Amino acid sequence: MSTDSDTTPDTEEAREQLIDLAADFYDQFADGEVPTMTIPTRTKSNIVFDEDEQVWVYGDRNSTRSAKTISGAEKILKAVYTIDFLSQQLEEDRSSTLRELYYLSESWDLDEAQFNTQDESNNLIEDLEIVSDVKREDFHMRPEESGAKVMGPLLLREQTNRGDREIHCQDDVGQGGYQIPNNPDTIEFLDNDAKFVLCVETGGMRDRLVENGFDDEYDALVVHLGGQPARATRRLIKRLHDELDLPVTVFTDGDPWSYRIFGSVSYGSIKSAHLSEYLATPEAQFIGIRPEDIVEYELPTDPLSDSDVNALESELEDPRFQTDFWEEQIELQLDINKKAEQQALASRGLDFVTETYLPERLDEMGVL
Repeated sequence: MSTDSDTTPDTEEAREQLIDLAADFYDQFADGEVPTMTIPTRTKSNIVFDEDEQVWVYGDRNSTRSAKTISGAEKILKAVYTIDFLSQQLEEDRSSTLRELYYLSESWDLDEAQFNTQDESNNLIEDLEIVSDVKREDFHMRPEESGAKVMGPLLLREQTNRGDREIHCQDDVGQGGYQIPNNPDTIEFLDNDAKFVLCVETGGMRDRLVENGFDDEYDALVVHLGGQPARATRRLIKRLHDELDLPVTVFTDGDPWSYRIFGSVSYGSIKSAHLSEYLATPEAQFIGIRPEDIVEYELPTDPLSDSDVNALESELEDPRFQTDFWEEQIELQLDINKKAEQQALASRGLDFVTETYLPERLDEMGVL
């Protein structure tokens, strides 16, 4: 078991915040009050777009969970048991996954404290993040999925349970690249020769860029998003921009769902609105695939589905996409009724994306 002197400042702060939450429940009991927990209402209607920061944040509406009802009492009970588990985990300098927390609750001595679904335990961890103002990473909670990968001219030092290690994200890794840890704040940037960050949606396109040596030729940090990017991926992207002053670009498929991937990198997501300042990079720029690319390069396409059309029309009302550029592109896509994947660029040759498409687009965007 670790002593207090062994814990990091983030770990100690997290424990103190958790203990303060439990103490607040106790004080309410001691004062003869029915325990309550107040959190922002986590619905789409309570998400607002902060025009100054250009990110999604919670609005002013709050929800109060009260032990006056059976449902409210059970939620507070589960919160107390979870706080106790997390506090002990931090004291022992251990970690666990969100999935493990769900199963671990089955060993708790009260049936009412156990989680019925993993969504329930996941949501409670997010609630504790919000009310404690501490990230789940500092609770030592990990998602189940493995981290995304980075390839490019960056030397870093990573803190691990087996000691620190220095890694160069080209020289010290294979074709797969460097895997982003669950908590990117354990990374220290030592040196880099990168000129920009290129975030790539699909694994196939990421592999094409690496095979063609795009990261080496253009001093690019290629970050594989793996679809909707995990929190760790978005956090690392933001750190690369803020701390290394690197331009961030996003390269996705040409469909409404991929535009939302760009939106989550740039403006944050509704689900993690309480962490937008920590995760979002409003300065990120969208490279493509753009609807105008589908027309200009005569790319192979699929027709838009009804859900695609509905999503595009919804994006026209989305504050994140209410710019001249996006309105023009979305209107064009609705008009041509087509969508295209990144790999569709291969119809013009395997080297087209690295020799022509990306260099020309990056140049016109002022990145190269």
